[in-house]
Amino acid sequence: MGVRGLLRDLGRWLLAAFMAVAGTGHFLAADTFRAQVPSWMPYPEAVIAVSGVIELGFAAALLFTRERRALVGWLLAAFFIVIFPGNISQFVTGTDAFGLDSDLARGVRLLFQPVLVVWALWCTGAWRDWRQPADR
Repeated sequence: MGVRGLLRDLGRWLLAAFMAVAGTGHFLAADTFRAQVPSWMPYPEAVIAVSGVIELGFAAALLFTRERRALVGWLLAAFFIVIFPGNISQFVTGTDAFGLDSDLARGVRLLFQPVLVVWALWCTGAWRDWRQPADR
C-alpha cells in the first residue's frame, strides 16, 4: 500500500470517528440535533434517533467492511445529500445549534456538506472504482 492508500485509510478512519461522534450525539444531545429537523418533517424525535442509528452504522461499515467499501461510500454520500435539507432549514430559520450562532456560520456549514460527500467517495475508493473499468 502506497502513500495514497495510507491517506485514504486515514481519511476513512477519521470519517468513521466523525460519524460515530455524530451518531452518538443524536442520543446524548438530541435537543441540539432538533435544530436540523425541518418543521414540516413529522416525528422529529424519531428522525433524530433513526439518523443517529444510521450514522453509527456508517461508522461501523467504514471500519469493518472491505468487500463492499465502495458501496458504503456511495450510500454515505447519498445520506449526506439526503440530510442536506436539514442544514438548509437550520440556515433559513436562523436556528442556533452546534455553535452555529450566526447566518455566516450557518452558511459556511452549508459549504461543508459537499466536502463530506467527496470525502465519503474518496476515502472508500468509490470514486476511484467508478472511474476505472470493472476488468482491472
